[in-house]
Amino acid sequence: MSMNKVMLIGNVGADPEIRYVEQGVAVARLRLATTERGYTLQNGTQVPDHTDWHTVILWRKLAEIVEKYVHKGDKLYIEGRIRYTTYDDRQGQRRSATEIWADNMEMLTPKSQDESRS
Repeated sequence: MSMNKVMLIGNVGADPEIRYVEQGVAVARLRLATTERGYTLQNGTQVPDHTDWHTVILWRKLAEIVEKYVHKGDKLYIEGRIRYTTYDDRQGQRRSATEIWADNMEMLTPKSQDESRS
């Protein structure tokens, strides 16, 4: 048996990008920041906060919800799986990317905050 499952809670770094592919299927791409809080070791050494940025891909209905309701700064819960891809950039250089393909999303930003931005 094998499993590829990721759970993230973080903040959206910029307004999501939405596009439509064949047969009008919506695809959303967003950047999600997760931050581990810093701490102090017993000897007094300060360990600073550490932020990781994740590229999250959402398809179909989830992408349509993102298009309508998700904005920069919103807090999201994302559940999905890691996908590793490779591609050639414009200069012909081979690049690799790590993406989270979301199966589930919950918006954690309170509605009152959300409505104040519309």
